[in-house]
Amino acid sequence: MKKYSMPILLSLIIGVLMAYFIINQYESFDGVTVSKFASKLYFVQSGVYSDKNNMLEAMGKFSSYIYSIEDNMFYSYIGVSSSKENALKIQNYFKKIGYETIIKEKIVDNSEFNDILSQYDEILSKTNDDESIKVICSQVISKYEEYVNGEKKKKKNTY
Repeated sequence: MKKYSMPILLSLIIGVLMAYFIINQYESFDGVTVSKFASKLYFVQSGVYSDKNNMLEAMGKFSSYIYSIEDNMFYSYIGVSSSKENALKIQNYFKKIGYETIIKEKIVDNSEFNDILSQYDEILSKTNDDESIKVICSQVISKYEEYVNGEKKKKKNTY
């Protein structure tokens, strides 16, 4: 029995150490959301801020927006679409009125919001009217807050 105790003890120690290292690797792993309801959406980003108060002040000129916190930075978005072409249309609208934006891809796993967004995208794809684009952006942001964030915020200012 003594002859086997050292290899057994050594293999247990190695097994525990290997498990520890493997588990630690997955704690920092940014996984991909897998769901039949998940969709890749295009977010029109208006800014990145290191401080929430700075973001709130800068975004005060927009009638509606959403934000997310990633790596202690506040990312603000003023448009969402499931279509790259519509995201470019939204981006061009904001460029015309003087705002530089970028488009970011994100995965959203909310079937209700994705269904509503597809309806708005259909309307958006058929229009080039600036006022219609503005209203659609505002409505989509409102629906995102309601269905994805679970809260609805009212904004007074306009863009």
